[in-house]
Amino acid sequence: MKPIGKYIIINKIVEQVKTDSGLILSDDEATTFRYKKAEVVKVGTEVTAIADGDIIYYDRNTGHTMIIDETTYSVITERDVVVVDSPDGDSAYTSDKPCQCN
Repeated sequence: MKPIGKYIIINKIVEQVKTDSGLILSDDEATTFRYKKAEVVKVGTEVTAIADGDIIYYDRNTGHTMIIDETTYSVITERDVVVVDSPDGDSAYTSDKPCQCN
């Protein structure tokens, strides 16, 4: 599978959300956060600042779901991504590619 243009295929990551005081939020409370975490499966032909395997945070109100080969994926655009993190969790991710997310 190969997305076209600025589309990105992702797998959503379900996280257990914990407050600073150690309380674990329910799924209903966690859905109030605007941004969700995901792993990039495949980037489109025109995506420059994101690579396959990157961990990203994206706007939860965007994109749509597709089933490809009996596996469920979400499809978003490059401009829906607000943070790119390295796959090993190092938040000091750097890239030599300029972000063209306008």
